[in-house]
Amino acid sequence: MLQAKRVTNIVYIMIILLSLTAAGGSDAVAQESDEIKRQTTIVTEETLYEWWLLRWTDNILVCQIFVDREGPPTPEEVIDECGLDIYQQWFKTPPCEEAAIGKPTTYCPGLYAYFAGFKPGKVTSVVDLPKPSVWLDISGCDLRSPENFCPQQPNLRFTAEEPLPEHEIQKINVVIDQVQVSCQGDTCEVPVRSTTLGGAEIEFWADSSFGDSSERYSARVRVIESGVPTNPGLDGWYVDVLSSQWLGGPVESCSVIWESFPPPGLPPNWLSTPSQEVLLASVEPYQYLAGRLISQGLIDSSECTNNGLLINGYADACGLSVARPLVDQWQNQFDNRILEVAKETHLPAQVMKNIFAQESQFWPGIFRIPQEYGLGQITDMGADTILLWNKPFFESFCPLILSDITCQQGYLGLEKEEQALLRGALAVEANADCPDCPSGVDLIHTDLSVMLFAQGIKANCDQVGQTIYNATQRIPGSVSSYEDLWRFTIANYNAGPGCLAFAIFSTWGLREPLDWAHVSSHLTPACQGVIAYVDSVTR
Repeated sequence: MLQAKRVTNIVYIMIILLSLTAAGGSDAVAQESDEIKRQTTIVTEETLYEWWLLRWTDNILVCQIFVDREGPPTPEEVIDECGLDIYQQWFKTPPCEEAAIGKPTTYCPGLYAYFAGFKPGKVTSVVDLPKPSVWLDISGCDLRSPENFCPQQPNLRFTAEEPLPEHEIQKINVVIDQVQVSCQGDTCEVPVRSTTLGGAEIEFWADSSFGDSSERYSARVRVIESGVPTNPGLDGWYVDVLSSQWLGGPVESCSVIWESFPPPGLPPNWLSTPSQEVLLASVEPYQYLAGRLISQGLIDSSECTNNGLLINGYADACGLSVARPLVDQWQNQFDNRILEVAKETHLPAQVMKNIFAQESQFWPGIFRIPQEYGLGQITDMGADTILLWNKPFFESFCPLILSDITCQQGYLGLEKEEQALLRGALAVEANADCPDCPSGVDLIHTDLSVMLFAQGIKANCDQVGQTIYNATQRIPGSVSSYEDLWRFTIANYNAGPGCLAFAIFSTWGLREPLDWAHVSSHLTPACQGVIAYVDSVTR
């Protein structure tokens, strides 16, 4: 792992903030005053229990809270009624010893809760009603990943749903290349002609009898002729769709993040996910892995000089020869789990395995560098990237360690100690060292940590996408190819965001193409070791 991988994300965040300031921030969205609101008002009769938050020093009322049940208010109720600042004052208030013994509380800091009584009352609630939605798929053929081949020119099929039973969808509107098509009712089929490699932008929405419309959704659709009319059965179109409303087959996660289409047809091998475990198998002569197997006593290499080990812990030629059968078996024992995770997260399985090969040679234990864990050698800064850039993962993982209220502040809103606690918990998840296990590593725990690594890759995809947008103010897929975006992501994972951001900003500032050849030429001397790393992963 390169030393540059430990460049803190804080430096990278400063680059983002500066670029956003220079760009003037995002456009404000004006809200029309006459917008129809999907809301209904519900009035219920309930007994209301009244609580006060008072200051210890002078018993001044700071906040009044009404709850619809017995017992003190919950943290969520205090935040809703009083705000986060007052809640934190109350939450952090220590016990007032003077009050316990009947003395004046003048010098007690903070706030305390006081039950003021109860009374019958009416609670009025404004409830947001669900809006209509529109979904998109293809009619005329059954697309099968990864090539998404269609023997005839397809139609886009839009299907709208109105969740309110007393209302219905009146019309679906579709805009393709600035031409609007409208269909009466809740379905609409629109033919799509061949597009460029970059695809065509589509906007679509539905009008409801309620008097309003659904959200305006977008999609990027690519329809490319296969170009092989002389081969029966292969004359047709490759069809790809990027949209949050897509109902077709799975779409690769990072492709969605970048709004970038993979190459038409089959992807290059290093970006593929084989259909069978045997197709992911490798037979590489890993000297580091052989050295670990010998050191752990899993191989008897006593026939070799120095037990077949070099001074750096790697196996020498004799040790590797003796260990080779187990080396071949060991490097493929995680393939089934890699395929499972790849299909669940929609990431290329071969990329995952290639990164494992470079990072650890499939030995998940700590040996070469301390504080790097698992098959992917996750570091403290790697954990920082996952928590900062993979929001769904943060939202699911944080409450396992910290309170829900604390986690609602987001990773950047946490105290430094809380952030460190989360990073440490991630390290525990990735750490497969097990002194009591026969091999010295917990292989079951290693299997579980493959998903954590995949979440880290998705975080790096997102970080790369944001870096390119900050530098160019353009969608990543419009300025760089799918393959090069993956190369940037692999470099970001290994060398860190500081290395890549500097190179991308430098490349764009010189008006050079945003491809790996040009970006890698602007890596600083301390970061250039990542070039060989990327080449090894993508071969």
